[in-house]
Order: sequence, then structure tokens, then C-alpha cells
Amino acid sequence: MGYRILVTGGAGFIGSHTVDALIRQGHRVRVLDNLSKRVHPHGRPDHFNVKAQWMQADVREKGTWEEALKGMDVVYHFAAYQDYMTDFSTFFHVNAVSTALLYEVLVEKQMTGKIKKIIVAASQAVMGEGRHYCPDCFPGGDHFIYPAIRPEAQLLKGAWDHRCPVCHRILQWVPSDESVVHPCNPYALSKHSQEQIALNLGNRYGIPTVVLRYSIVQGERQSFFNAYSGAMRIFALSLLFDTGPVIFEDGQQVRDFINIQDVVEANLLVLESDAANGCVFNVGGGVPWTVLDFYREMQKTLNKDIEPRIPGCYRFGDTRHIVSDTSRLQALGWSPRRTVKDSIEAYWAYITRKKVQADALTLAQQQMKQMHVIREMKT
Repeated sequence: MGYRILVTGGAGFIGSHTVDALIRQGHRVRVLDNLSKRVHPHGRPDHFNVKAQWMQADVREKGTWEEALKGMDVVYHFAAYQDYMTDFSTFFHVNAVSTALLYEVLVEKQMTGKIKKIIVAASQAVMGEGRHYCPDCFPGGDHFIYPAIRPEAQLLKGAWDHRCPVCHRILQWVPSDESVVHPCNPYALSKHSQEQIALNLGNRYGIPTVVLRYSIVQGERQSFFNAYSGAMRIFALSLLFDTGPVIFEDGQQVRDFINIQDVVEANLLVLESDAANGCVFNVGGGVPWTVLDFYREMQKTLNKDIEPRIPGCYRFGDTRHIVSDTSRLQALGWSPRRTVKDSIEAYWAYITRKKVQADALTLAQQQMKQMHVIREMKT
């Protein structure tokens, strides 16, 4: 008969795909989403699954949780604030406070025994700049360094890489496992707060809780409108309108991309796995890509011969290199099965059948410039 499942943020990218999969498995799903204008400027998206129960409300309101949790067995908490904005408090209100309210209502309404599991969407951003070592000072790679966010003075010089604090050689990155916690921006700080709230309150009140740290998720339904939503959107929209995209820094930043369907499979796996309870899991693609190589792969896949522009701009607060170690999740039987090429093809098919405004990309870029997020190195 399945579970009765609440999915917050269920109209969004990860949420809507998960809703579809849960319904296919026979679960009854209630979707809670506030349809933020910045993500859903045209209201409820046409991909919304009509077999799900719809509830439009805000997870920052206690009354919303009191109503949404009625009759539920499981909660997937995907609602999040994740763009590159300077309204710092909103990150904490949406990501951390909403999570505290979820557990608060469950305890106050004496519903803790009724909830089989809570699955919280966290982020690779919690790991910040990730794990590095110095090949000269520690050639065996047995002493790790966890760099802080790169200072403005360094970026203005176009000195993109992290260097050893002893010998000043460029540090070598290595994959980061779940023990790495070094949030470096407001979004990451709010997601780490969310992790701690969920795991600690879940443990204290006997509510099985799982936290999933997603890497850069890609595929159809990814928003066109978020100002800061990743290379896939920027590159695809540029190629759609036959424009060479701007690649920030030198294009050698290393990233970890994962297909949305692999994410959905991870979401479903931890629902049924008791071994996942009380744990944090990285959910990543397992293959490191430089941003420039990713663009080259997109050119090749889409048969587009348009050179990018690399003018020495950077986004203040960006991570240089981050790749997730997914060994813990793979030990439960999961593995990423789709390639970057699969993600590119799916997203391209999605945007080419949509009516995308030609200014969707430029408006996002202008917004970030106005907020002084996009900056230029000084030559």
C-alpha cells in the first residue's frame, strides 16, 4: 500500500523527480511548495504530477507544518533557498529554521512515533573548499589541509589556486568524504546548520533521519531563472542562443556533477535502508571534471562549435575545487549510473522544447553584477 509521504519543495528540480518516482512505487504523496517567484515565475510548473496532493504554503510558517504533517509517514525536506543572493538571513530562515520547525511540530503534536523517516536535502557546499595536501611537504598525501575561502586580494590578482601555507606550492585536491565540514558562505553555513538540527533532534526524539549532501545535480527541469544555478544552465542557454558563454576564473576549477536520476535512486534507497538512519551521505557523480572540459563535452554532445570567453572574471565566494567521495553511500548498494553526456542530452531536450526567453541568461548575469557577485581581476 505504500507510505504517505510529504515532499517539501516538491515542485522543484530534485523534488518533482522524486515525487514522480515515489508515485510510481505506489506511495501517496503530498507536495508542499511556496512557488517562489524567483524559481517559478509562471506559477506551478507543468511537470507537476497530478497524482500528488498539492499544498501551496511556506515552510517558514509553523502552521504550515501543522497542516502538512497530518497523516504523513515520511518527510522528504527539499525546500531550500539556494541562489547567490546577499539576503543572508533568508538562507537560515528557509534552510535551518524550517527544519527546526519540522521537528518542533512533530514533538509538540506527539507525532514522533508516527514518522517512519525524515530525509533532508543538504549540499556538497557544507564541505567548503574540501580536502587538499601539499605534494612537496607531504608527498605521501598523509597530511590534509582544509583551505579557507580565497580572499579578495588573491582573486583580484588572478591567483586562483590554493597554496601550501609552508612552501607556497599549489595544493593538490583529493575527494572529500562526509567527515569534511568547512562551510565557507551563507548558503553552506545554513545547510550545515540544517544538518545538525536534523541529526541531533532526530536522534534525541527517536525519529529516523537521513541527510543527503548532493553534488551539482543536472538534468531536465533545472530552473532557467536562478541567478546562480550552475554550469549546465549557463552553458546550455548560451549555446541555445549561439553565444559563447563566459567561463569564470581560468576554467580549471574541478567539479563533481551528478545526474538527477542517480539522485532519485539515492533518495529512494535511503528511505528503505535502516542502515542509513542517523547518517550523512555524499551523493555525487564520482568523476571529476574541470569546468572547461565540461563545456567541451557539451560542445561535442550538442555539435556546437562556439568558443567560450575566459576574460578573467570570477564569482566572489566560489569554491576552487570540490569533489565528493561517495564510498559510504555505495556501501549501501548505490552507485551513479548516468554520465555527464546523459545529463547534457536530457537538459538540452528539455530546454529546446520550452519557450525560453532570450534574455534569461543575461538578466541573471546582470543581477549578479549589480550585487557585485561577478567581479574582475585587476591586470
